[in-house]
Amino acid sequence: MNFWHEAFSLRGSVTPRIFRDVLLFGLIATLIVSVVVIFDRRWAVWIDLEETPFEIAGAALSVLLVLRTNAGYERWWEARKLWGGIVNQARNLVISGLAYGPRDPHWRSELIHWAAAYPHVVRHSLRGQSPATEVVNLVGQDNAAKIAAAPHMPSYVALQLAELLQQGAKAGDLDHFAFLQIDKERALLIDHVGGCERILKTPLPLVYSIKIRRYLAMFLLTLPLVLLHNLQIIWLTPLMTMLVAYPLLSVDQIGIELQNPFLTGNLGHLPLSEISATIERNLLGLLKADRQNRT
Repeated sequence: MNFWHEAFSLRGSVTPRIFRDVLLFGLIATLIVSVVVIFDRRWAVWIDLEETPFEIAGAALSVLLVLRTNAGYERWWEARKLWGGIVNQARNLVISGLAYGPRDPHWRSELIHWAAAYPHVVRHSLRGQSPATEVVNLVGQDNAAKIAAAPHMPSYVALQLAELLQQGAKAGDLDHFAFLQIDKERALLIDHVGGCERILKTPLPLVYSIKIRRYLAMFLLTLPLVLLHNLQIIWLTPLMTMLVAYPLLSVDQIGIELQNPFLTGNLGHLPLSEISATIERNLLGLLKADRQNRT
């Protein structure tokens, strides 16, 4: 994607979400300029503000917005690392299961299909959705219905994986050391889900958001009076106010978008569908290779 395409692209941009607020600040600036002009013409009173306090306030506001954006990005990056762990643990579990588990084709197929269903179920759980077609195709309609009815869907799938491992151990085809190692990978899958749920259920404190937005509103609402002190053409004040409001409101909105990296309605959401599909392809590819090696 070239520079100019990204610079003016609306897809994936916060511009449509803040345009109304930018326009509103422009209209308020127009009203302020009109009132100042009326006061000047009728009573010879010119109202404006010195820019020095605003330079200090602007610097402080910039620091607050950067801190908020960094906090949102930290949550987004931590979520991505947790999903990277889900990718790795799902692969490790299946590879170890195929290497050390029973030779029974049905057992091996069940292990891989339940492991491949796991990221899809985690994705749906984080988004508050019921299991979709991908899960039905992997474990069947009846099992998908049981997953949807479970109090915690990822735990139900993890339990099925644990029972499969237990079956392999009871059959004597999976020795105790291999069982412990594979079960450790399964347990780590739950740990990663817990980390994702911590991010999901612990948003940034509301008081933090309220104070920043209140400070931002005060800054932009009084900015026209500062511009009136500096602009030769006073009717450029609404335009200049909008030009200042656009980047500030954009950074503020980006911080909001990054808070929940799982919600598809947020612009910064993680590509969980693509990640889940990649895991599924990888694991089913291992199953296909295993079957070819056994024939």
